[in-house]
Amino acid sequence: MPSSRKALTRFAWLSIAAALVTIGLKTAAWYLTGSVGLLSDAGESLVNLVGGVMALAMLSIAAQPADEDHAYGHGKAEYFSSGVEGGLILVAAVSIGFAAVMRLLHPQPLEALGVGLLVSVAASVVNLVVALLLLRAGKKHNSITLEANARHLLTDVWTSAGVLAGVGLVALTRWNWLDPVVALGVAANIVWTGVRIVRRSVGGLMDAALAPADMALVRNALATYQKDGIQFHALRSRQAGARKFVSLHVLVPGDWTVQRGHELLDRIEADIRRDLAAAVVFTHLESLDDPASWDDEKLERGQPQK
Repeated sequence: MPSSRKALTRFAWLSIAAALVTIGLKTAAWYLTGSVGLLSDAGESLVNLVGGVMALAMLSIAAQPADEDHAYGHGKAEYFSSGVEGGLILVAAVSIGFAAVMRLLHPQPLEALGVGLLVSVAASVVNLVVALLLLRAGKKHNSITLEANARHLLTDVWTSAGVLAGVGLVALTRWNWLDPVVALGVAANIVWTGVRIVRRSVGGLMDAALAPADMALVRNALATYQKDGIQFHALRSRQAGARKFVSLHVLVPGDWTVQRGHELLDRIEADIRRDLAAAVVFTHLESLDDPASWDDEKLERGQPQK
């Protein structure tokens, strides 16, 4: 893998450092106020820490070059990181919901709200800055691990905003039940984020096709050749971390020479790679005049027809 992929581990270290800082700040805020909402915030930061460590491990593996046992590289390791993080988010949501219900059943007054709020705001600012850095790096380098980490941190920021609103309302109204109610809302928001991350990770592990926008780029690259009578079928795609794979069959007139067909495939592959960054393109040349060329139009090559 290029050195740029290895360099992504520095962002994982940044995520770990941010998690440690926010855990300390939010734990201090909870200790000062006794707010279960702030405690739930600290719990999610603990998940951020575990996710950051997992991201570091998987990014290191994904950066390894292809070898005899992994001819297509190690990019899918990133899906394990985002999947584990999504699962941990769901576990945290259950814990937060349980703590909130217990606080509803056994309400307790909040203390030192002013100091607690200031400490929690500081933690949120740290998360926001790091999340924006990770999100930009994730999009630039097409890393699902960094994007998942960033989305989680951004959710943490919005979560913190909700918790702070709940604590502020308690300070204004003295209705202590508002704190656990907001915490329940936090738990619901975390569930939604976790489910989305897990679904995307499972899609990658199950070799889901590329996004519609990516496939549109591929089809646009092929459209020019179709105007000249070249035909295509068996167009398939998948993604493994940052790497995108595209395969297709190219049908040309049967009287073409091997050299002419080979040169055409080179141009097609180059055009797809030009429009679709980080793409690995596989092409298979077939004759328009051979009926057997159409046998595998929709099925995997070699798979018996029904």
